[in-house]
Amino acid sequence: MVRAKYQGVLDLGEKLNIQNGDVSESNGVLTVKGTAANQYEKNLLWDEIKAIGGNKPSDIVADIKVADTSVFARHTVKSGETLGAIAKQYYGNAGKYNAIFKANTDILKDPDVIHPDQQLIIPNL
Repeated sequence: MVRAKYQGVLDLGEKLNIQNGDVSESNGVLTVKGTAANQYEKNLLWDEIKAIGGNKPSDIVADIKVADTSVFARHTVKSGETLGAIAKQYYGNAGKYNAIFKANTDILKDPDVIHPDQQLIIPNL
């Protein structure tokens, strides 16, 4: 039954392509293990766990590792996006766009000019 309750977490893990995933249920507790690509994806999983089970759920134990700790995330620019919008997505604050700009000066020359399909590093803050 606990597995069904947290199916949204399992579906998200599949969508994010979590590596080395393992899910088991014993005595009413779901144990979830795996490796997220980056910290942002790990945070998404924890946000989903908390959305379902609250801030300190007692019916799930999650051990989520991070494969690449050198960056917070990697982002492919979509048409119409701005660095401010991307900063809002990852950091919750559009004003942090300059951190993304500084981390990508090898491909960006102006924070107001980004192009679709550019691969941006979203740095750890």
